[in-house]
Order: sequence, then C-alpha cells, then structure tokens
Amino acid sequence: MPAFLIRHPGKISDDLLVEDPALTLHFEHGWAVFTDAAGTCLAIPAEAGAHIERVDEPQDHEPAPQKE
Repeated sequence: MPAFLIRHPGKISDDLLVEDPALTLHFEHGWAVFTDAAGTCLAIPAEAGAHIERVDEPQDHEPAPQKE
C-alpha cells in the first residue's frame, strides 16, 4: 500500500504519515498533490518546506555491513 511520510523541518509535531491503497502523488504548479480514489485528499505548497518520503517501497540495495 502506498505510504508517504511528510516531515516539516523544525516542526516534529506536524509530521504526517498518509497511506491508502489508491494513493498517488504528483507535483503541479508548486504544490505536492496527493490523490486517492475519491480525488484530491491533501495538497502541500512548495514554500511549506516539507520533505516527502515514500516509506512503503522496499530498499533496492543491501544495507551497509555493520562494523565490529
């Protein structure tokens, strides 16, 4: 299921996890726009400075070996 972690630097209490089976993200006219089966469900302006990270996808590389 698509899941995105939205972080607002300096505002930890505003961090948000959004997930939905039909969730998609696209960028339009300076906005990050999340949509689902019902349409637009969240829009964040670029000037908000949010960091958006997709957190449901498996990593495509092996983790670095641990130092002993």
